[in-house]
Order: sequence, then C-alpha cells, then structure tokens
Amino acid sequence: MTDPHVVGAGMIDFGELYEQSFDDLLESAYLSLIENVDKGVDPSDIDAAWYGTIDIANEGSSGSAVAHATGLFETPITRVENACATGSDAFRNAAQAVKAGDAEVALVIGAEKMTDSTEGLIASAALERLWRGRGVTMPAYFGMRATRHLEEYETTREQIAEISVKNHENGTKYPHAHQQFECTVEDVKESPTVSYPLNLYDCCPVTDGACAVLVTSEERAREFTDDPIRVAGYGLASDTFQRGAPEALTNFPATRQASSQAYERAGLGPDDIDVAEVHDCFSITELITYEDLGFCEDGKGGQFVDEGRPHLDGDKPVNPSGGLLSKGHPIGATGVAQIAEIFEQLRGEAGDVQVDSPEVGLQHNIGIGRNATGAVSCVNILERP
Repeated sequence: MTDPHVVGAGMIDFGELYEQSFDDLLESAYLSLIENVDKGVDPSDIDAAWYGTIDIANEGSSGSAVAHATGLFETPITRVENACATGSDAFRNAAQAVKAGDAEVALVIGAEKMTDSTEGLIASAALERLWRGRGVTMPAYFGMRATRHLEEYETTREQIAEISVKNHENGTKYPHAHQQFECTVEDVKESPTVSYPLNLYDCCPVTDGACAVLVTSEERAREFTDDPIRVAGYGLASDTFQRGAPEALTNFPATRQASSQAYERAGLGPDDIDVAEVHDCFSITELITYEDLGFCEDGKGGQFVDEGRPHLDGDKPVNPSGGLLSKGHPIGATGVAQIAEIFEQLRGEAGDVQVDSPEVGLQHNIGIGRNATGAVSCVNILERP
C-alpha cells in the first residue's frame, strides 16, 4: 500500500451563480485544478475520478456529467452521495483507492447547484413525513440542539453568536466566500429569527459552487509538485437516532466515531491538529463539533470560544475560510472545498487567512439522515510529510 497525497486543488467563487449551468461549475473547477497543479497535469494521467453531488438541480446525476465537463470519457468515474458529507466522502473513497493501489492519480470533484431548483433535498426538508415531526425542518432540528446545549451546559447565546462573528470576519478575507460581510454579536442576535434560538446570521446561505482536488500515490506525488500534502487518516461513521436519548441533542455520535477512526489511522490526536475546517451549517453545529472532535471537554465549547482559541490567531484555528456560514454550503462541493483549504493552509498558501505554520489539518462534515441531524460524519486528516 502507498500513502495518498494531495498535489493540487482548484475551486470557483461560491455564490448565487444563476448565470452558470451545472456543467459550467464542473468545468470551471476542473480547469482551475489543472491550472494550479505546480508542475502541470495531463488529463491522460488521471486513472479514475470520484464525483460528489446530491444533484438538487437534477442536471448531473451520473459520472457522465463529469466526463462531459472534463473530457475524461475513458476514465472510470464514481458518483458518491452521502448527504452533507458527500464531498468529504468522495475524497475519502479516492484516498482509499490510491492507498490500495487501484489508482495512482485520482480526481475528486464536487459540485452543487442549490439556487435554480426547489426540488430535491431543500423542498423535502420542509414537507411533513411519517418519520419527521410536523415543522421539524433542519433549522428546527439545530434550534433544538442549541436550546439543549444552552440548558445542559449553561452555554450562552452570545457564545453561539460569536462563532458567526468569527466566521463572517474570516469570510471577508477569503476570496471564494459567498457572503463577505462582518457582523457583531448584537447583529447576529438581532437578525431575523429562523428557529429559536437561531437567527438568520446563525445559518449558512443557499449557495452554488464546485471544487476539485488531485490525489496521487506517494511514488508519483512529486511528478506534480515539490510540496505534496499527505493524507494521514480518515474516518466515516453513521448514526440513526435523534430523539429519545438526552445526549442525542448535545453531541453528534457519528462525529465522535469518525474522528476516532481518523485519529487512530493517523496516529494523532486532537492536540496535534493545527487548523481545522469543520461543518458549521448553523453556528451551534460548530460549537458542538469542538467538543466532538476533542478540542475541548463536553460542555466547554462556549468557553473554548470565549478564550479565542478557534480564531485565526488562536491556538486551534477553526474555519479560516469562513466556514459554511460565510463561504456557503453547495453540498457536493463543500467537503472538497474544505480539503482544498486545508491543502493550502499546510502549504502556507492561504493568503489573508493563513494560520501560523500548521503541520496537521483536519476536515469534517456531518449530514442528515431519515430522522437525524448528524446521521453521518466524515473526517479527513492531512499533514505535511
């Protein structure tokens, strides 16, 4: 077996891209990758591709969408769909294939057109289902989590809001972010209520986007760059419960399981992580994730924020890209874009959001299931070799 390495990344600006088709998103991300590989890459070098999308727009349901957009007609292309962890799981699958020797050079590409269609996940999230209570949409689910954390651990509304403040400040410095504005804690608290206690600025926007990364074997990595980044570990876990057990609302068991797998594979622990891109579909999600990843003790997520630890200049910077709250959440592209940011961070190429000399970075997503938020979680760990 070989250690997989990331050797290049390319992404487009996220936003409301009504003027671009689904094919345009895929093509632009792919061309950005090709242009940004240090020593260049010939499409004929690519052995296989993994494609992440939940296809809300109903325009790219099979790998043929990638083939059409990239010209990789003779290349095996596997579509991966795993809720909001789709992009990160596509990356995990590509890394596994490279590690096993089934591919030497693998493309990972994720895309989503969230704004052009009301069909699919966004519409179904608002409908009554036999397995979902009345009115229990995603904001309502996460609002319940926020309320429970406030009650259980005496977390404050201000601590939750500060996560949005941090991420929106980072987003103003990140060139690909959808929403680029700063806000205060009071701005967050005074923005329109979505689902108590969460307000508009606690919620990620509806966003279009695409991103691509290139993963190779250790033996071939330096054909493409003198500064490859090693995939040290990965983990994936699923969970089915939401209601009933009190702890179901104060943590995401799947994140704890997936991160445990990733840490074990990497031979690392939470203290070794220098920078992280984590799932913050809502501000409370990021706070809970601090605890689930072991960055702080259970119930101490608010204190972690108060101490400034997840800020750009803190000892555990989280979401320097602005996270989903600022950058946006085009589902199939989200995890791939997080990998691209960690890749840039570890190479010292993250520009205005560069943290101080990171050696190890972590990427994390959760996703919804039939009756649960956080029903799936994927964690990938990258490090400088």
